[in-house]
Amino acid sequence: MQRIHETAHVEDGVEIGDGTAVWSHTQIRPGARIGRNCNIGRNVFVDTDVSIGDNVKIQNNASLFEGTTLESGVFVGPHVIFTNDRVPRAITPAGDLKTADDWELGRILVRYGAAIGAGATIITGTEVGRWAMIGSGAVVTHDVPDYTLIIGNPGRVAGYVSAAGRRCDSLDMAVTLSESEAQRVTGS
Repeated sequence: MQRIHETAHVEDGVEIGDGTAVWSHTQIRPGARIGRNCNIGRNVFVDTDVSIGDNVKIQNNASLFEGTTLESGVFVGPHVIFTNDRVPRAITPAGDLKTADDWELGRILVRYGAAIGAGATIITGTEVGRWAMIGSGAVVTHDVPDYTLIIGNPGRVAGYVSAAGRRCDSLDMAVTLSESEAQRVTGS
């Protein structure tokens, strides 16, 4: 069973999995797919055909525009923006208002377990790798490898992180530490 706040606007044709909570003043457009046990914060915008996996947490005021896919276990901080237009213009070169035929929809993929910090902007055409971490306010303009920490504008590699978010000196250390962290949790 989902919990959808009375002020949320969930349009027809939306799929929402069991255990998901949608908080106040959120708008979810047709064709959006949201998995199980997600937490969609206040005033979040989920556009047409956006796909969100299971166990995803999206903080207040985030904007997920068409072309965005979040795999399971992703964290999205407050005020994060996922863009979908590399060449944004209101009008064509002839001065006419642009229509859907006048632009090319871009795509963003955020892989399993990644975390996007508050106020970050993810530019269309990028992929954020598994367990990667994007620092608050970063502007991501290129693909982000697994376990990589990105900070700044434009975003640049600042190191590596484990699945639990601990800083590491190398990718190998991040992978090894992540395996150890998973074993401690599962008791294997």
